[in-house]
Amino acid sequence: MTNVESVVLGVIQGITEFFPISSSGHLIVFPYLLGWQEHPLAFDIMLHFATFFAVLLYFRRDWINILREGFLSIRERRIEGNEHRKLFWCIFLASIPTVIFGSMVAEGAEYYFRNPILVALMLGLFGVILYIAEARGKKNKSLKDITWQIALLIGFAQMFAIIPGVSRAGVTITAAIALGMNRDSSVRFSFLMGAPIIFAAGCYSMMGFAKMGGLLPPAVLIPGLISAFLSSMIAIHFLLRFVKRHSFTPFAVYRVVVSVIIVTALFLKG
Repeated sequence: MTNVESVVLGVIQGITEFFPISSSGHLIVFPYLLGWQEHPLAFDIMLHFATFFAVLLYFRRDWINILREGFLSIRERRIEGNEHRKLFWCIFLASIPTVIFGSMVAEGAEYYFRNPILVALMLGLFGVILYIAEARGKKNKSLKDITWQIALLIGFAQMFAIIPGVSRAGVTITAAIALGMNRDSSVRFSFLMGAPIIFAAGCYSMMGFAKMGGLLPPAVLIPGLISAFLSSMIAIHFLLRFVKRHSFTPFAVYRVVVSVIIVTALFLKG
């Protein structure tokens, strides 16, 4: 892998991680269509680790309050409290299904899910589901109205994100909207609840690096991490502003169009 490829993949990761269009799917399809040598899954996960720090930095005030209230809740042995305390436990609950499911299938993910055709199908299918949720969701609940039941259901939806093409942001935002949350709250909760999962995946990747003696030299890895971090900050800011005035329909249409393009390109490529 060259430095240019590392930077390009980092930008792709940073933008598509927070847009509901699947970062892992784009990281698989783009190199394939451009004829680049396949890069290891661990590199993708390390790029996700860079986006974790972007989420921490961008929502730093929220995280300070959420973690403070969470630790106070544990110390006081009392769950009831303000909005940040409720968010702490909702994020915790939403993370459980993915942690369990991810630990069960992580070893086989690289071999069974990294397929361009599967990516194309998932992009199209979940694009249609996003469109339906956007069209029919009531969107009358804010973060203050979130319950542990809603958080857990969004957490179960997040499990499907291990399949490239589904999109972690896409499936959690879709689930949140379908459950009645408004667009802004759906995006914010998706970003916040994704941080523990992204962190866990990054730690898993780092353990893999240690066992295998490092998969990529720092000179190649670091440019990708920096570009992923910077593009993540831009993507988060843009999407939060975008959903205040616009729907998710453009992203749903984009997914379906890209799905068709990928299938056509793969067919022509033979």
